[in-house]
Amino acid sequence: MRKTSRCAAIGLLLTVAATASRASEGEGPFPRLILRGATVVDGTGAPPAGPVDIVILNDRIAEIVAVGSPGFPVDPEGRPKTDGGKEIDLTGMWVLPGFVDLYAHPMEPVEYYSKLWLGHGITTIRDPSCREGFAACAELRKKSQGGRMTSPRIEPFVTFGAGAKQPLDTPERIAAWLAEAKKGGMAGVRFRGHKPAVLAAALPEARRLGLSTSCHHYPGADALDTSGWGLAMLEHWHGLPEALFTGRTVPDFPPDYNDADEGQRFASSGRLWRQAAAPGSERWNRVIEDLVARGLTLVPTLSLFEANRDLMRAIQAEWHERYTLPALWDQFRPNRRNHATHWFDWTTGDEIAWRENYRLWMAFLNDYKNRGGRVAVGTDAGFQYNLHGFSLVREMELLQEAGFHPLEVVRAATLAGAEALGRAGEIGSVEPGKLADLVVVGENPLHNLKVLYGTGALKVGFDNRPTRVGGVRYTLKGGIIYDAERMRADVRRIVEEAKAREGRGIVAPGLE
Repeated sequence: MRKTSRCAAIGLLLTVAATASRASEGEGPFPRLILRGATVVDGTGAPPAGPVDIVILNDRIAEIVAVGSPGFPVDPEGRPKTDGGKEIDLTGMWVLPGFVDLYAHPMEPVEYYSKLWLGHGITTIRDPSCREGFAACAELRKKSQGGRMTSPRIEPFVTFGAGAKQPLDTPERIAAWLAEAKKGGMAGVRFRGHKPAVLAAALPEARRLGLSTSCHHYPGADALDTSGWGLAMLEHWHGLPEALFTGRTVPDFPPDYNDADEGQRFASSGRLWRQAAAPGSERWNRVIEDLVARGLTLVPTLSLFEANRDLMRAIQAEWHERYTLPALWDQFRPNRRNHATHWFDWTTGDEIAWRENYRLWMAFLNDYKNRGGRVAVGTDAGFQYNLHGFSLVREMELLQEAGFHPLEVVRAATLAGAEALGRAGEIGSVEPGKLADLVVVGENPLHNLKVLYGTGALKVGFDNRPTRVGGVRYTLKGGIIYDAERMRADVRRIVEEAKAREGRGIVAPGLE
């Protein structure tokens, strides 16, 4: 199956960054900025605390000052002084660390995707497959770190072997290519479909060089193999059930199975977890203990595969009409020639199998977290009816479904991602000394994660009238303030202009 043009268009990003994603769309950073009266969820797993004043000097948090007791008037004498700087009253609002999406493809149009991210509080993304060469990716990384682009910070991982002038078939050639990736400013290297012999040679060398690594596993190597060779991040879930096999060494493929048929492949993979060792079994426990001890980070992308357990829900998500571009909608449609558009004859039985797949997969994730393993948030949006920004909030909801406490969900979406990128000293939690990457929302996200959606959450007041509440109010990246509602309004404008230009809207496949 061929991949479509949805994947990273880094060269285009660089050429249009100055116009489509202007730093002037944010305000600041300021020599002195005070966020007053907020309740803080700091991302470490600690309970909320407030009201507090957060003092930001230029791009960093300088201090967090408790300024009274909840529900009581604040004594102005005990508050940090503005001293000619800027202040924002956040009384009754909630502040969280900026969200980290560990699996986010930059695409075109740049403004559209960047504002979907910032409009949902995402301040850092990992591009898993930088495709335009080391120099272009390194330059984009540099531009995105500060205020030169209206976009999240971008941490590029390059696909192993990209740009190689000769086959990487010896340890020497593998080591030389990895050294070039390191020299070229890459944050890490991603492996997808590579043979075990290559992985066994490349992963230890990447770790020696200080390059992070991620892997989308294919048959031939599983999580026990790759984590033993030094893998840092496991994408999706491939490689986990295979590590849990006891009565077999390969999946129970049907006799007529063809891996190139994505309809068959996704239907078969939805029946894979039930072939693995049962939750709580000796094999299950031993695999978890081994993977935790090796420091493997799991990036499950639960939201990516959810259409497989409820296709109608994914197609009918309420945000598509106002936030999904018609061209992106076309790429979501079932198509035998494209990747991850595999609902050719998707059955009730397939969805039931995938629901059981999720039950077992979620049990593994929750056990892994409870035993000290790191589970972080990634989305791989742009596929399977998953829209950027919205999919990160849905990922958080699915982790709560898996058994994570909302505070653990927030930690997975913030500090865990920062730790996985080796950036926890700079981002991932609301602490003095760290960069001022923050999310401000007017409702309590621990009570209802849905308030983080750009469409907000439905709430009925005592007047019995339904209203929408929530939506991220501000996103701060390095002290630069972005009006998140304005970001989302710009996205809606881009979508309406595209619909008017193309003379069409969003209609469920087969009902046009």
